[in-house]
Amino acid sequence: AQQRPPDGRPGQTAPTPQPGAEQENEPPPIQVQLPPMPNIPAIGRGTAPTAAVIGIIGFRDVMRDSAAVQHLERVHSERRDKLSQDVQKEQNIWRDLQQQLANQRATMAPEQIRAKERDLQERVTNAQRQFRDRTRILGESHQYGAAQVERVTGQILRQVAESRGMNIVLPREQVPLSTPEFDITDAVLEQLNKVMTTVVIPPENMPLAQFAPTVAAPGAAPATTTRPAAAPSTAR
Repeated sequence: AQQRPPDGRPGQTAPTPQPGAEQENEPPPIQVQLPPMPNIPAIGRGTAPTAAVIGIIGFRDVMRDSAAVQHLERVHSERRDKLSQDVQKEQNIWRDLQQQLANQRATMAPEQIRAKERDLQERVTNAQRQFRDRTRILGESHQYGAAQVERVTGQILRQVAESRGMNIVLPREQVPLSTPEFDITDAVLEQLNKVMTTVVIPPENMPLAQFAPTVAAPGAAPATTTRPAAAPSTAR
């Protein structure tokens, strides 16, 4: 017997609720008077903040010209290109195997054809999983390197600002007008490149969770692998 929809009438389905229908059926809010306002005691006069001494920084310029960022981007680019080449190579193998199967199909038993198809599908599935893992690992290693740059940059920014008596530092993009003496971009970049020229990068294709860094500090010799992850955030 042909199954009918829940309302028992053939060919009909339950009506689809429309957005906002429930709100239309809700009663209007009740207008009531609030209870009396509680007594709020006066607050004594506090200490006024110190006068604002403002600095300006161009984070994008710092990230673009940072030696550590350039190292990270170089390694990341190499690893990304290697991954793309491996993907293309594997896809070419898939096409060759599919063509071979098509050419041999007329001379093979159905069981042999199904076995070949299963083998090919298994190869495709496994390769796709491996490429997804490598892509994820690539992103993790880039984030790991970027976090090192951002941490050191933040500390240097604080030191430079304090050395000049600045208590507020704003991104250059948020300041439509300023004079050069407020800009500490070059000072931060110079100090960053003195203390940090490379970042620690996990070995290629190693998940970050398995990576136990043994290189002492950022700025020491680069990781023994020469392929990058992804570039550090240059957002300001």
